[in-house]
Amino acid sequence: MTDDPRLAAARYRAARSGAEGTEEETDASPEGSQVARAYSAADRAAVVETAIQQAIRRGEFDDLPGAGKPIPGLGETHDPDWWIRRKIETEQLTGLGPPALMLRVENAELDAKLDELSREDEVRDALEDFNRRVIEARRQLLGGPPVVTPTRQVEDEVAAWRGRRDARATAATAAETDAAPRRRRPWWRRPRG
Repeated sequence: MTDDPRLAAARYRAARSGAEGTEEETDASPEGSQVARAYSAADRAAVVETAIQQAIRRGEFDDLPGAGKPIPGLGETHDPDWWIRRKIETEQLTGLGPPALMLRVENAELDAKLDELSREDEVRDALEDFNRRVIEARRQLLGGPPVVTPTRQVEDEVAAWRGRRDARATAATAAETDAAPRRRRPWWRRPRG
C-alpha cells in the first residue's frame, strides 16, 4: 500500500460509491441518483462551453459596451489593485485609499478649505490637525506608497489666509461700489446748461 493520502481517499470514495450504488438503484428519490453524482467537472465545463457558444450564435454578446475596444489602462503598469483604483475614479469616492494618497489630495485642496473658514483660530486648528496627520502617517510602517506630503508652517499659512481674505473683501467692496445705482437728482436741482 502507498502512503499517498489522496490515493487512499480516492479508493475510499470509489469503494463507498460502489457499495451505495446497489442500494440507490432501488431508491426512486432524485436526490440519491447516481447520475447527479457522476456529473464531473469536465461535464460541467462542457455544458458551460456549450451554453456560451449558443449565446454567441444567438448574438447575445453583440453590442456590449466596450466591444472590440481595448480595456483602458490594461498593461501600462503592474498594479494588483487596478480594479479598486478604477472603481474609486468612476464612482468618484472620497475618503478611501492609503493615507499617503489621501494626504496628497488634501494638501492640494487645503487652501480652498481654509478659505471657507471665517476665524483665525479655526484656521490654526485645521492646519495643526493636518500637520498632525501627516506626521502620524510618516511614522506608520504599514506599507503602501511613501508619505511625501510636506507639513505646513502654521504662521505662514495664517498670513496667506489673511491676505486672501483681505483681497476677497477688497474685491467685494469694489464690486459693491461699482454696482451701486447712482441717484439721479430731481429735475429742479439739476444744473442748467
